[in-house]
Amino acid sequence: MELAQLRYFVAVVEEGSFTRAGARLHVSQPGVSAQIRQLERELGQRLLDRSGRRVTPTETGEAVLTYARAALAAVEGMRRTAEEFSGLLRGRVALGLIPGAAGVVRDGFDVVGTLGDFHDEHPRVEISLSEDTSERMLAALLRAELDLAVVGLGGEPPPGISCQVVVDEPLVAAVRADDPLVAEFAGGRIPLAALRERALISLPRGTGLRGVLERACAEAGFVPRVEFEAAAPAVLVRLAARGLGVAVVPSGAESGADRRDGGGLRALQITEPALNGRVALAWRTAGPAGPAARRLLGRLRAEAPGRPAP
Repeated sequence: MELAQLRYFVAVVEEGSFTRAGARLHVSQPGVSAQIRQLERELGQRLLDRSGRRVTPTETGEAVLTYARAALAAVEGMRRTAEEFSGLLRGRVALGLIPGAAGVVRDGFDVVGTLGDFHDEHPRVEISLSEDTSERMLAALLRAELDLAVVGLGGEPPPGISCQVVVDEPLVAAVRADDPLVAEFAGGRIPLAALRERALISLPRGTGLRGVLERACAEAGFVPRVEFEAAAPAVLVRLAARGLGVAVVPSGAESGADRRDGGGLRALQITEPALNGRVALAWRTAGPAGPAARRLLGRLRAEAPGRPAP
């Protein structure tokens, strides 16, 4: 059994396709297939179900997958540890961000600034950066596909994930100044139930803010009418400024309304219940495998203004 076979097997499972796995590994599709067949012969079991449009692991394959990933992680850990003792920090760090997180600068916490400084100090470390929804990034952390992530929290982090909150702000309903809600709730506070029949503008499903909104509405006995979605709060407030609905955004985001869209947004703080949007630095509770990722995590945690999430 060779490490290459395990690597090919894991790639096929994750990609659901021999062709896509080959492209990811820069190996021909027949080469991947041959190596997987050899692995199945050595183990005496069929590992992959090739009958559907998407290749999926068999029951045996599911069981073997855990050990294959562990073996590959162990070899990578050995390599990184040896490099650490060379005195020159090397390796790779995979960091995920929710859209807009790169622009968060709060009480000394500046992801882009920290990455730049870290790269200057450790030029041999490869840093990859990607944006995605919080739900997918938390899953990627658990699969060790990401080392660190800046996510939106819709509740408690899943088991195996630790977090440090860096932003904790009330959520508001941002509406045009001439919207009837402004006159009806002149005190600047609006109960969540008042949004039951209104068209809402929100971040997509899988984001922390959307999770907070949907959970609160479910507890209040209704499903929110989200008619417009966008990945960035700045887009949400522009849509609200054009009168397309009520944007549910973190407090302060309404100030980013573009004057060309009419501006004049009013923010009504959501109450009964009060809702908060939280952004957090997240990592596997066991810690990143590589020394470079551990070093970067330590720096980001030291600079983060918040506290561990429950």
